[in-house]
Amino acid sequence: MISYWAILSARFRSLLQYRSAALAGLITQVVWGLIRVMIFQAFYRSTNAEQPMSGSDVETYIWLGQAFLAALPWNIDTDLRALIRSGWIGYELVRPVDLYWYWLSRALSWRTAPMLMRAVPLLVFAFVLMGMSPPVSVGAGLAFAVSMCAAIVLSSAITTFLNVTMLWTITGDGITQMTFGLVLIFSGMLVPLPLYPDWSQPIINAMPFRGLVDTPYRLYLGHIPLSEFAGVLAHQLVWILTFVVAGRIAMARALRRVVVQGG
Repeated sequence: MISYWAILSARFRSLLQYRSAALAGLITQVVWGLIRVMIFQAFYRSTNAEQPMSGSDVETYIWLGQAFLAALPWNIDTDLRALIRSGWIGYELVRPVDLYWYWLSRALSWRTAPMLMRAVPLLVFAFVLMGMSPPVSVGAGLAFAVSMCAAIVLSSAITTFLNVTMLWTITGDGITQMTFGLVLIFSGMLVPLPLYPDWSQPIINAMPFRGLVDTPYRLYLGHIPLSEFAGVLAHQLVWILTFVVAGRIAMARALRRVVVQGG
């Protein structure tokens, strides 16, 4: 355990050095947040029909999404892809640690360090200038914090699973593009999940992606009562376990007949 914590912390510190990239990402996310807020404001002003979320709640949902955007499993680890394509991945196989937990530790740091550098200033901007609402209660805030931690672990488990698939695909471009679409649509990043049609709700709620965005954000807003917190947290934990087990099985099968590229 000490070895994996050392890997996570070392990777975390190295990622904190990319301040220019974090600043560029912050500006981009602020601009996209403003655009998305204006789109939903236009939508709410154009209809008198009752909606499952108020306009102010949707705006808070959007700013939370922009703040924690970097925590989502959008893509694969570019460093690992370079290692696989060059053949240097062979050195990963001789490390005195379990390869899966090593990659998961890398993914955890990769999903947290860039997120923190962007989330803090963006949330300050949203609270001060955009009127973002605070959690509806202390209990909701604590539930959000716990669920957000689970969301980051779930995202890291999905990322690690995607990384493992590169042992077969080498580049990982195809599965990355497919995952990008699934996460964007079914997590709530594109449109808050309560605004989807009623017939789709059981399907969406069963998927793992709601645990990345919708679950923690709706706990924050109080849409999910604290009495249901254990159930939604269990949903996140079950999918974390599922992706961890699937990732370990996939890695074990891949390493039986691994081919090192690049000579």
